[in-house]
Amino acid sequence: MERICLVFLALVPACIRGQGVYAPAQAQIIHAGQACVVKEDNISERVYTIREGDTLVLQCLVTGHPRPQVRWTKTAGSASDKFQETSVFNETLRIEKIQRLQGGRYYCKAENGVGVPAIKSIRVDVQYLDEPVLTIHQTISDVRGSFYQEKTVFLRCTVNSNPPARFIWKRGAETLSHSQDNGVDIYEPLYTQGETKVLKLKNLRPQDYASYTCQVSVRNVCGIPDKSIAFQLTNTTAPPTLKLSVNETLVVNPGDNITIQCSLTGGDPLPEVVWSHSPSPMPQNSLVQGGNLTIWRIHVEDSGYYNCTAINNVGNPAKKTVNLLVRSMKNVTFQITPDVIKESESIQLGQDLKLSCHVDAVPQEKVFYFWYKNGKPARMSDRLLITRNDPELPPVTSSMEIIDLRFSDYGTYLCVASFQGAPIPDLSVEVNISSETVPPTISVPKGQSTITVREGSRAELQCEVRGKPKPPIIWSRVDKEAPMPSGTMTEETYDGKLRLESVSREMSGTYKCQTARYNGFNIRPREAMVQLNIQFPPVVEPTFQDIRQGLGRSVTLRCTMLKGSPMKVATAVWRFNGNLLTLPPAEQQDYSELKVDSVIRDTSGSYECSISNDVGVSTCLFQVSAKAYNPEFYYDTPNPTLSQKQSKNYSYILQWTQKEPDAVDPILRYRLEVRPLSQRNTIQTFIPVQKMEKGLLLEHVLPNLKVPQSYEVRLTPITSFGAGDMASRIIQYLEPINSPSPADNTCHFEDEKICGFMQDRMDNFDWTRQNAQTQNPKRTVNTGPPTDISGTKEGYYMFIEASRPRVEGDKARLISPLYNITAKYYCVSFYYHMYGKHIGSLNLLVRVKNKRAIDTQVWSLSGNRGNKWQQVHVPINPPGPFQIIFEGVRGTNYEGDIAIDDVTLKKGDCPRKPIGPNKEIFFHLCLIQPPQHPLVEEARQRRATCKLRAAGESVAAKMDRAEG
Repeated sequence: MERICLVFLALVPACIRGQGVYAPAQAQIIHAGQACVVKEDNISERVYTIREGDTLVLQCLVTGHPRPQVRWTKTAGSASDKFQETSVFNETLRIEKIQRLQGGRYYCKAENGVGVPAIKSIRVDVQYLDEPVLTIHQTISDVRGSFYQEKTVFLRCTVNSNPPARFIWKRGAETLSHSQDNGVDIYEPLYTQGETKVLKLKNLRPQDYASYTCQVSVRNVCGIPDKSIAFQLTNTTAPPTLKLSVNETLVVNPGDNITIQCSLTGGDPLPEVVWSHSPSPMPQNSLVQGGNLTIWRIHVEDSGYYNCTAINNVGNPAKKTVNLLVRSMKNVTFQITPDVIKESESIQLGQDLKLSCHVDAVPQEKVFYFWYKNGKPARMSDRLLITRNDPELPPVTSSMEIIDLRFSDYGTYLCVASFQGAPIPDLSVEVNISSETVPPTISVPKGQSTITVREGSRAELQCEVRGKPKPPIIWSRVDKEAPMPSGTMTEETYDGKLRLESVSREMSGTYKCQTARYNGFNIRPREAMVQLNIQFPPVVEPTFQDIRQGLGRSVTLRCTMLKGSPMKVATAVWRFNGNLLTLPPAEQQDYSELKVDSVIRDTSGSYECSISNDVGVSTCLFQVSAKAYNPEFYYDTPNPTLSQKQSKNYSYILQWTQKEPDAVDPILRYRLEVRPLSQRNTIQTFIPVQKMEKGLLLEHVLPNLKVPQSYEVRLTPITSFGAGDMASRIIQYLEPINSPSPADNTCHFEDEKICGFMQDRMDNFDWTRQNAQTQNPKRTVNTGPPTDISGTKEGYYMFIEASRPRVEGDKARLISPLYNITAKYYCVSFYYHMYGKHIGSLNLLVRVKNKRAIDTQVWSLSGNRGNKWQQVHVPINPPGPFQIIFEGVRGTNYEGDIAIDDVTLKKGDCPRKPIGPNKEIFFHLCLIQPPQHPLVEEARQRRATCKLRAAGESVAAKMDRAEG
C-alpha cells in the first residue's frame, strides 16, 4: 500500500497552458429518465416524450470557465419565453411521477459572469390515455306525416388523451366501420371537449339492440395500453328522471332536523344518484342514504343549494336543486335623513325627516318591521308615512317619514325587525329625535395628528366624534392602494380608535377616518387624517464584504446607511476581531469609514461597524486578509482520463486557473489533497508554481488512480501570507470521447457520456448502459451478458432489452460522433454478446455526411452466438465525414438481449487473423501491467511468464514490438 501511495504522489510539475480559458457558458440538454422518445419536430424544436406517472430526468451539460451555474425554469407551453419565479438550481432536473400539467417547455439557463448566459430549451410532451366515457342519446322523429316514427340512437364516446386517440367501435365481437350499412354512421362532432367519436344508429332496427364497445388507443405509444368501455343497448334504454319531496326553495329554522327525498321515476340502466352542495362541501352533520338527504341540527352555515343528480350515461343527467334557507337575522342599523329637498344636513322644525331601519336577514323578503314611538305603536297619518320597502335604500329597508316636523314629534322611536311565527328572536334599534339630535363632527385630538412608534410595537390612531347619535368610524388608507392590516380595504370602529398590533414599516402613511352613513345621520361623511410614522433600525451595506490585499497595502472600509427612520447616523462603533476600536469623532453623515494603513497578519481579520439611529443597530462585516482566493477548477479538459481498462488504473489531468491572482501576493505553491471517496485517508503533496497570471491554465496529472473509483481533490493556494481559500471537486473515471479525427482510442462505456455516442431519435427504443451492479434483479434469465468484457462487476457495457413492451422488429440505434476523414481506410473493432434463443440481429452501418446522410450496412450478424463475448473487426473506407451506427433488432421473443463493449476505431487495415477475446485481454494485461509494477525484478519475471503463455507467435511478436 505504501508503494502505491508513493507512485500515486509522483509529482508532475504545474505547467502553463496559455491564455483564453475564460469562456462564456454553453449548454446542452440531454435526457436520462424514462423517455419514450426524444425527437425533433417540424420546427426543429427538441421534444421529449414521456408517459404520465414516469420519472422525468433532464440534464444540462455545460461548458465554460469559470464553471457555470445552472438554473432550470419552465413555461406552460410555447407561448411565453419569460422565466417563472419557481426554478431549480441544479444541473439535473428530476420530476417523480410527472403529471400532464407539468408538460411544457423547460429551460436550462447557464451563466458564469463571462459573456451572455446560455439558454437551451426542450419541450416535454406528457403522454396519457384516460378511461373513455360513453353516453347515449336518442331522438324520435315523425316521418311521412306521422304515419310512423323513426328512432335514432347516438353513442358518444369521449376520452382525454395525448397523443390523439384512435377509436374502434364494436357491436358484440364485430368491428363497425363508417357506412358499413345504411343504419350505421361514425363521425367526429364539432365543438366538443376532449376527443369524441359518435356511433349513429339510424332508424333503430331489432339487430341494433346489442352490446356496444368503444375501444380507444394511442397505438401503444410509451407502452400505454388500449382502454375500452361497453354498453348494452335494449328497447328499454332510457334517461333518468327525478322528483323531489319538497319545493325548490325550503326555509327552515336553526336546529331543525330535515330530510329531503330525491326519488327516481325512470331510467335504464339504473341511474346512480348523488347529492352535492354549493358553494361549499356537504356539511358534516349530513347523511346521504340512496336518494335521501338528512341534515341534523341544521346551522345557518348549512344554507345553500343542494343538488340531486341522477346519471346513467343515457341522455343528459337529471338534476333537481333545492335552495335551502336557514332563517337568521343580524346587523340591525338605522339612518336619520334630514329634508332632502331643502338639502338640509340637520333636524329642523317645519322640515321633513325620514327614519330608516334595515336588518340583514335570510330570507330577506320575509322580514317584517314594526315602528314604535315612546313605547306605543306608531300609527300612519297624513304626516306620518311608513314604507316597508324604501326604493331609495337597500332592498327590504323600512322607512318612517315625518312630514313638517313639529315639537310634538320629538321622542324615542323604536324599530323592531321580526320573522313572524318563527322561533327567531326579534332585533330592534332605538333612535332619539330631539333638539339635541345633531349631525356629527370629527376631529383629531390635539397632539394625535402624527403618531410615531417603533417597528414591532403597538400603535393607536384616534379620531374624536361629536354629535348625537355618534355614528361608527370607518378607517382607510389614503396614500397607498393597499388594504388595512386586517386585510380589508376599510375597518370599522365604534369608539373612533384604530388599534394596530406589531406594526411594520410598510404600515407607515396617512390614514383617513370618516363617519359612517348608518347608525347616525345619512349625510355627507365627515373625515379627518392621521399620519403614522414607523421608526425602524438602519439598513446598511455592505452586510458582508471580503477584502483581499497584498501584504503592506492599505485599505479603507466604509459602512453606508441606505435607509432607516430616522434617517441619520447617531453612533458608529468599530470592532476588530470583537475588540472595540477607538476612533476620533466624525461629522454626522450617512456612513462611517475606517482606514487600515497596512494589511499584515496582525491587522488581518474581522472588522465590524455597528451603526445606530437611536432606534436600532445594524452591522457591516468586513473580512480583511492577504490570503489568496480559491482556485477555479477547469471542467472542460478534453479527455481528462488516460487509462487502459484491463489494467484497472487510470490517470487524470487536473486543470485550473487562479481567481484574481493579482489581488494578493504571488502564489508560491499549491497544497494538493487527494482522498478516495470510499476511504477517510487523505494523501497530501505540494505543487510548485513558476508563474501566475489571471486566466492562465495550470495542470497537474494524477497517476495510478483505480478504475472506476472516484476521488475528492482539494487544492489550496499558498502565498507568503499563508494558506488561501481551498477549492474542492470530485473527479470520476471518464471514458475518452472520440475526437473529430479518429485516433486509436477505445470506448469502454464507463461514464454516462458514452464517448459522445447518441441515441437515434427516429428508432423504436434506446440502447441501455449498465453493469453487473445495476442490472435489474428481475431481468430475463438465459439471455444477456453477466458482466462486461473485463469480467468485473464495475465494468459497463451497452445492451438492448428485448422484454415488453418491445415487439419483433423493433430497432434501437446508437450513433457515434461525426468523424473527419484523415485516412483512406479504417477498422471498426468491437466485442458483441448475442446469447438467447430469441436473438434478433446486430447490424453495423456507416453514415456518410454529404448533401444528405446515406446509411450503408457494412456488417450484420443474427441468431444465438453463445454466452460469451466475441470480437469482430470490420474494415470501412468512407468517402467523406462519417458516423458509425450500431443497430440492434429485436427478435421473436423476450430472450433476445444483445450487448456491445470496447468499441475501437483505428486508421488503416483490420488485422488479417483476428485475435480471440481471451487472448487479446491476456495480451493487454501482459503488456500494461509489468511496467507499472513497483519491483523491477518481479516485473521482468511476470513479463517472461506472459511471453511464454501468450497464444500464438503473433501475440508474442506484438509484445516484442511494444517492448521496443
